[in-house]
Amino acid sequence: MKFPKEINAYCSSCRAHKVHKVKLASKGRPRTLAKGNRAHQRSLMGHGSKRAGEKTVKKQGKKQKLMLQCSECKKKQERVVGGRTTKRIELQA
Repeated sequence: MKFPKEINAYCSSCRAHKVHKVKLASKGRPRTLAKGNRAHQRSLMGHGSKRAGEKTVKKQGKKQKLMLQCSECKKKQERVVGGRTTKRIELQA
């Protein structure tokens, strides 16, 4: 899916529509000792889980998240593209 590098969007800090720079939101660093992550690793070991090991089917796409940065006040906000899943987003001028 193609998306522009700059869009006119509402800035809650300026309380007006301003030009925003668009970047793809990157995945943060995973918390390796988080409880959910430890439980998931345990289930992959094969103790009490229906399926041990890795998944056999890959997802075809995901909901892409964009970071919008206001050109005036430099505040950032997230935006999920549409409601649909896409394989990848290409930012164009």
